[in-house]
Amino acid sequence: MTFLYWNTTPVNAQFYQTTSAEIRFFSSAPVEDIEAVSKEGIAVLNSDNGEISFKVMMRSFKFEKSLMQEHFNENYVESEKYPAATFKGEANSKIDLDSSTPQEVVFKGDFSVHGVSRPRDIPVRITVKNNGKALKLESQFDVACKDHDIKIPKILWENIAEVIEVSVNAEFQIITK
Repeated sequence: MTFLYWNTTPVNAQFYQTTSAEIRFFSSAPVEDIEAVSKEGIAVLNSDNGEISFKVMMRSFKFEKSLMQEHFNENYVESEKYPAATFKGEANSKIDLDSSTPQEVVFKGDFSVHGVSRPRDIPVRITVKNNGKALKLESQFDVACKDHDIKIPKILWENIAEVIEVSVNAEFQIITK
């Protein structure tokens, strides 16, 4: 005799996603500043347990000068070999979906770029929008090139900073309720 059992317990997890997160990085150096932007970051956030998974393709970054973009992809981050940067982590506190006040949260997890993964604590400001149907995430943090084995030739030390400022702006929409 076979019994079929359906779990009728409602699932309370709320998942949010974005496919157009803006990731900007900035390098300030004595000779020139370098800035690049991608508007193609993808991410999923489970507001119930605070887990987040984030990915951006390295070739999606656009530079003011095409030569900078070429050097970035071929010489520094080696985009053919290491096509994406990722972050997978978990919030250090529960996200209050009923709050209209911006919340400061730290996501603890693994940040990977150039094939090197490092544990990171990423500070994030979360704003609940549209009665909990959307979330805005904003973050700013630094990435040291040496932490991810990104080599900067000594001859170029005046052109490229050893620590890159990264900022993220993302609008997440609810996908299940």
